[in-house]
Amino acid sequence: MNTPSHYVLNLAVIGAVIQPRVTAAITLGAIGPDLPIFVFYAWAKFIQRLPESEIWSQAYYQPFWQTIIALTHSFPVAIVGLLICLALRSHWGLVFFISMIGHSLLDLPVHNDDAHRHFFPLSNYRFMSPISYWDPNHYGPIVAGVEMLLVIAATPFVWPMLETMVARIILVTIPTIYVVGYSRFYLSGAIAQIVQWFS
Repeated sequence: MNTPSHYVLNLAVIGAVIQPRVTAAITLGAIGPDLPIFVFYAWAKFIQRLPESEIWSQAYYQPFWQTIIALTHSFPVAIVGLLICLALRSHWGLVFFISMIGHSLLDLPVHNDDAHRHFFPLSNYRFMSPISYWDPNHYGPIVAGVEMLLVIAATPFVWPMLETMVARIILVTIPTIYVVGYSRFYLSGAIAQIVQWFS
């Protein structure tokens, strides 16, 4: 799932359930697991100057980066953090790790051959879902459309949780970019896949 979707959906779900709301903890827990991927991309693109195809087909799968990414998407690591925060009675930390778990739960069903090791370091098992949030070979256009619709539906619920105008501008920018991007890159593919189902 795209990182901005984690931000919006985690705020909508966790923010509605947990009181008092700690939006900073939810936000960091939602986007934190993907931060190593952004660091990796910056390193590969701007320091190593690798071509885009090599970045995602080879460099991304190097053991060092895969270990870091596995740790930040790991249920066991997040659960240990959760238990430590419970023992320390840290509400902020508790919400942060709940949000991290929420991130991984949203990723689990929408990653195919790029699946994370969600049970690392206890296991290297990867759940390779039959659907993907981006890959056209695994219903990417349809899954991306569902993701976009969920973000659009969640946005009004998140709006009152945000206190600054900057945060609200970022919030409404996300579904706007999704609609434009989806129309440009996925719409024709989604229509073709739906037509294929019914033909």
